[in-house]
Amino acid sequence: MIDMKGVYKTYPNGVTALNGVDVHIDQGEFVYIVGPSGAGKSTFIKLMFREEKPSKGSIVINDYNLATIKERRVPHLRRNIGVVYQDFRLLPRLTVYENVAFALEVIEESPNQIRRRVMDVLDQVRLKNKARFIPDELSGGEQQRVSIARAIVNHPQLLIADEPTGNLDPDTSWEIMHILEEINSSGTTVLMATHSQEIVNTIRKRVIAIEDGQIVRDEARGEYGYEI
Repeated sequence: MIDMKGVYKTYPNGVTALNGVDVHIDQGEFVYIVGPSGAGKSTFIKLMFREEKPSKGSIVINDYNLATIKERRVPHLRRNIGVVYQDFRLLPRLTVYENVAFALEVIEESPNQIRRRVMDVLDQVRLKNKARFIPDELSGGEQQRVSIARAIVNHPQLLIADEPTGNLDPDTSWEIMHILEEINSSGTTVLMATHSQEIVNTIRKRVIAIEDGQIVRDEARGEYGYEI
């Protein structure tokens, strides 16, 4: 699914965010990416969907080499990757339905297919009854569920969640985590950056810890608990 070999990322200001990273992630895994602020987590995540390019090394996701991929192929890569952000990034003037449908409209799916798929994923995230609401009429947790629906509406093989519970209260955070677990149980690989020690140590999955741009820990299922 994901193979990173000898990956370095140095920004124009001279800061090296990743320093020789090697990682293999199989299809269907659920992996937490943890580490202190400035450790390289955000860069690691951004490299996965080609928001950033590696300075050196190779990143292969489902036969796409992100170090050498042509720009015209990047949209094809991203159709197989869903991304959920901490700040939701919904289009404020569009309804819940329209926000989710937009991801299918840009790839020119048929209206019937769009309606069927959008309503299916809204049902999956428990928001079918709020399809005609706009984001400002929703709670933070509901907005994040819309973001998740938008991210999975294309049936991505990989779902990247960048601090998806960072702006949410504890009860809502657990709701989001249970939805992510359900998505993962259907076969989607989930890669989640988080600062939440409680989540990591309660819903036990593989943990990759990054510090100073290097992987300092790769623990299969968080058997012994993790301090963040």
